[in-house]
Amino acid sequence: MPELSYSNRQGSNEMTQNNELWREETISTEPIFEGKMITLQVDTVAMPDGRTATREIVKHPGAAAVMALLDGKLLVVEQFRKPLEKFQIEIPAGKLDAGEDPLEAAARELEEETGYRSDNLKLVSAFFTSPGFADEKLYLYFADNVTVGTQHTDEDEYLQVEAITLDQAEAYIAEGRISDAKTILAVYAWKLYQLTGKI
Repeated sequence: MPELSYSNRQGSNEMTQNNELWREETISTEPIFEGKMITLQVDTVAMPDGRTATREIVKHPGAAAVMALLDGKLLVVEQFRKPLEKFQIEIPAGKLDAGEDPLEAAARELEEETGYRSDNLKLVSAFFTSPGFADEKLYLYFADNVTVGTQHTDEDEYLQVEAITLDQAEAYIAEGRISDAKTILAVYAWKLYQLTGKI
């Protein structure tokens, strides 16, 4: 059984220092695929014990999403997700354009997908969606002061906009109609906001 070490010192960087022993150094990178949204590469890496291994890595420009409240309800969109072969209800979101500020991307996606806009978006969290194989970082923003804008979806994008209550959102999670990480995180952040008034 691996030996575990513990530290109760506040602000200790002991774990980070120890983990440097496990760092994988890249020996070579083989490009596999380059698409409009992602690229795929296979890296050969040197392991700490001297062996080599391969890592299949998806490179992604990042994305922004918005938990936007309209009259106390959460703005969501329902669309067909081909990788899952089913319809999903999600908060509005989209990938970052090259060099784009996540805040600007969030504002753009909110209006493009829902037809509502906000000039006061607050960052809730930024997180990596699948660090085991992808570098996508998603920025989640909050807005409770939306106004009517202009919806203009992509030409290959078909979706339906809805404003749902917290009870509906939790029911959709239980039914599997909401099952993506960003929207589930948004729902529970919204629930905390209702309880504490803080986001």
